[in-house]
Amino acid sequence: MFLMFCLLNQNLLFLIAPYLVVRLNLTMASLSSSVTSRSYRSGYLGSFSPLKGSNRQRPLSFLSASPRGLSSHELCVRFQRNSTRSSVFMQDGAIVTNSNSTESASSLKGFKEEVLSVLSQEAAKVGEGSDGQSQSTVSITVVGASGDLAKKKIFPALFALYYEDCLPEHFTIFGYSRSKMTDAELRNMVSKTLTCRIDKRANCGEKMEEFLKRCFYHSGQYDSQEHFTELDKKLKEHEAGRMSNRLFYLSIPPNIFVDAVKCASSSASSVNGWTRVIVEKPFGRDSETSAALTNSLKQYLEEDQIFRIDHYLGKELVENLSVLRFSNLIFEPLWSRQYIRNVQFIFSEDFGTEGRGGYFDHYGIIRDIMQNHLLQILALFAMETPVSLDAEDIRNEKVKVLRSMRPIQVEDVVIGQYKSHTKGGVTYPGYTDDKTVPKGSLTPTFAAAALFIDNARWDGVPFLMKAGKALHTRRAEIRVQFRHVPGNLYNRNNTGCDLDKATNELVIRVQPDEAIYLKVNNKVPGLGMRLDRSNLNLLYSARYSKEIPDAYERLLLDAIEGERRLFIRSDELDAAWSLFTPLLKEIEEKKRIPEYYPYGSRGPVGAHYLAAKHKVQWGDISLDQ
Repeated sequence: MFLMFCLLNQNLLFLIAPYLVVRLNLTMASLSSSVTSRSYRSGYLGSFSPLKGSNRQRPLSFLSASPRGLSSHELCVRFQRNSTRSSVFMQDGAIVTNSNSTESASSLKGFKEEVLSVLSQEAAKVGEGSDGQSQSTVSITVVGASGDLAKKKIFPALFALYYEDCLPEHFTIFGYSRSKMTDAELRNMVSKTLTCRIDKRANCGEKMEEFLKRCFYHSGQYDSQEHFTELDKKLKEHEAGRMSNRLFYLSIPPNIFVDAVKCASSSASSVNGWTRVIVEKPFGRDSETSAALTNSLKQYLEEDQIFRIDHYLGKELVENLSVLRFSNLIFEPLWSRQYIRNVQFIFSEDFGTEGRGGYFDHYGIIRDIMQNHLLQILALFAMETPVSLDAEDIRNEKVKVLRSMRPIQVEDVVIGQYKSHTKGGVTYPGYTDDKTVPKGSLTPTFAAAALFIDNARWDGVPFLMKAGKALHTRRAEIRVQFRHVPGNLYNRNNTGCDLDKATNELVIRVQPDEAIYLKVNNKVPGLGMRLDRSNLNLLYSARYSKEIPDAYERLLLDAIEGERRLFIRSDELDAAWSLFTPLLKEIEEKKRIPEYYPYGSRGPVGAHYLAAKHKVQWGDISLDQ
């Protein structure tokens, strides 16, 4: 009766929706003796899309894998995901939307319709049996489970999600690789890399044991239909008749992606839920090979089943980039050629290839870092305001940026390779000293480039990229250098500071020691007029006590939930390769010799000449970095 009253009096529904959900949960709890499922971040796993190439029968229905009980927070997340309105939750619990006054009436009506829709779906489940058949399960298969990426990143990220109660109640993890291994041996291997959150160490051991019990192993070839059929049988045993959703993570070399996808498609895809595949970079070596890989994958998968992962898009500060710009009035008006002098994307590692030279030599620093990580960040930085926070709206704007970029000129690129260097009595090997690197290799381990976006917002603004191995420090950051103040009063006096050089600079430090700080000019305390540059600093470790999640945690959870915002679409990939392929061909066909720089230095001198050519100074070499 209470539910019927609310359905008839929709004007009250906006205010009492949370109470309705509580009442509905109590009703369901009274009709079912099953245990309420664990908290699940969105309660929505997306629409079902069958794999191509499979001879299995597919039900053409909307599939929901939500727990039987919805909290008011989960209800709000559903509305946020399904609505065209962009809503965000603030730390104090407030909800902010971008609806304006002219849309308020229609927005309220739409909101109430969504409430009614969700409540009716949940009410329909009340009468279902409690034998578990109506519940769903997620089966996660890590293909290439014995490799370093799986051991160091994927399994720890999955455990972190389990530790934070972000995985569904029913889930199973399978490792799949060619190595012969038992379930116990897999669990022993995985247990050595698992860590617990700093603020919840009390039940760490217990959580690890529970998680490891969900981990299993199956040995097989990546191109064997028979072995994937055997995997399918094991998955079904653990799914126990529930609606099955399956996620395959391809942590394998790209030359066997297609074989693994073909076998998963025909022999191990879900028969009554969704099937998704996460593909690790590199996505080809150039436009031609990338297009061939995409076309091959699409023989067996739909585009919305392919999740091309770039883990840098899952970094906390990269995801915060659009929040910083679009939710703070002080930044968006300045985000253009009128106020920004240049933008720098800097990536450096303080170690060399260290035994991974065979893989690295095939790709080089431009393909490994610049064409994907840094270019994706650039697209997020420079894009126009998207229509909404929907994945397709955001990715549409990123593609527009990539297609507006000017072809890269060879004279605007500097390449380098680190050489052996002795420091403090310790000799550090050069790139070609690595036994896994071919002798005489010209593969660059350093590159710097100046890029330009030919549109109204960014015309003439140089976007400088710099990436390298075996440099003096480890860092990844975005530096936005603003123009000098025209007719600055304080340049007329001896203030101890050249304000034409000491301009404002916004620094977003992605790693390590995540931070956002703004360099401003201010007066030094005292009777005289002396100016100095200081930082307005947001250091994440000081502001937030909670440990920052690893990028793989966020991306894995998004893939499970069907959220594609941080994954790369095929046309994005095509646009990115179209930009870099001509440059790469010219460098490799002409066998351009890299400039050598000592291990542990700041890189080739040519990078500084490149910056000077565009009237820029690298921000990471100043004394007050």
